[in-house]
Amino acid sequence: MSAWRRRATVALLLAVGACVTRHVPQENPVPVIVMPPSAAKDKARANASEDVPTDAAPRLRTEGARDVRVALATAAQGAILSATGAWRLSDSRNSVIVRGRAGDVWSVERRGRQLRATANGSGATPWRDDMLTLRPDRDDAFARFAGRSYRGAIRVVASDSGLVIVNVLPMEDYLRGVVPLEIGGPRAGNEQAAVEAQAIAARSYAVVRLAVVDGSASRNVNYDMLSNVADQVYGGVDAERPFSDRAVQSTNGLVIKYNGRPVSAPYHSACGGETAAPDEVWRATPAPYLRRVSDRIPGTDKSYCDIAPRFSWTRVFTGDELDVALRLYLKSFTAVPASGPGHARSVVVESRTPSGRVGRLAIGTDQGAYALRGNDIRSVLRAPGGEILNSTYFSVETESRRDGSVGRLVIRGNGYGHGIGMCQWGAIGRARAGQSARMILATYYPGTTVAAAY
Repeated sequence: MSAWRRRATVALLLAVGACVTRHVPQENPVPVIVMPPSAAKDKARANASEDVPTDAAPRLRTEGARDVRVALATAAQGAILSATGAWRLSDSRNSVIVRGRAGDVWSVERRGRQLRATANGSGATPWRDDMLTLRPDRDDAFARFAGRSYRGAIRVVASDSGLVIVNVLPMEDYLRGVVPLEIGGPRAGNEQAAVEAQAIAARSYAVVRLAVVDGSASRNVNYDMLSNVADQVYGGVDAERPFSDRAVQSTNGLVIKYNGRPVSAPYHSACGGETAAPDEVWRATPAPYLRRVSDRIPGTDKSYCDIAPRFSWTRVFTGDELDVALRLYLKSFTAVPASGPGHARSVVVESRTPSGRVGRLAIGTDQGAYALRGNDIRSVLRAPGGEILNSTYFSVETESRRDGSVGRLVIRGNGYGHGIGMCQWGAIGRARAGQSARMILATYYPGTTVAAAY
């Protein structure tokens, strides 16, 4: 789940938490390139075999919870808005300035900190202050932006860099657009406990984010979370599926707690046999409920997550591809000469963490020596297409050219993702073995309980 490092200080105030880059446990996982491409769009397409519900689960609202504000775009240069039913457009004082019908299309433009909405052939509103909100008149109608449908309202806010587009909606409705993209699917009936575990973990993450924002520690006053891998992947109504709706409904209001407080529990696609503690991968303080957990099936030499497509994997770099990766990405994580890092001559695993992951990777070039640790390794050793390394659970083999430079680097690894917290494919394997959602969560987050958020 994305961005522990950026949120570690804030999250520790709330019993720790955070997610780094998430990896969806689908049969054909979408390559993650850091920030966009839109994982939600690709994952929703992978789920297209199930009918999209118009309102498959009743509208649920956890008592005491405020609406979630999800940023769909943070620097848009324009916004095309519509709805599937009658709607109203209001200003920041909640005064209605436009009423529309289903299919009416209005565009919002910015002039400094002012906004106005324009309809083709129907005139325009006066320039107003820095916020406009489109809300359907009925709960069974959806707001639309960028070709997608969303429950709740769409808010447009003017910023210095463009338009911030925010979906404002109840917590449980938000989760309906998150869970199927995070756990992948559709999932079979004997995997439903894993989907429920995912719903509870996702709700916990969102509840903590709202608490952080309400506590004035927000990174942005206009929204609580992003809709991509930096937080939790969210696809709105188009992403919703019956199997995940059932999980959201059956776990309504439940979160993961440690010492009575909700925690922002990280999760990842496949641990490769054993999960990791946060300080093995991130620059983070250890958390008592995020400890190494074996995913070994008792009495066997197999793991619950060995059903994952990337339980084991191999990535091969030519010498030229390795040099390109070092030139493009190494400077973001260590000091590099102005002339560049040079040509690789050695790649050596210098240390391993308690879970067996690479703790420190030494890279020697004709220009110097560089050391990488933890998750930084994944961001540097990118494939030519930009995909980060699957995990830090790997070994290396090198072949040298006659001049001593690296001619070929072979990386053989296990697992997919940062390896901290819940292993999603492990959760699916455990659900198939008959474990409940509570058992799954208690295993991956030792010492926690599942309880109502408020």
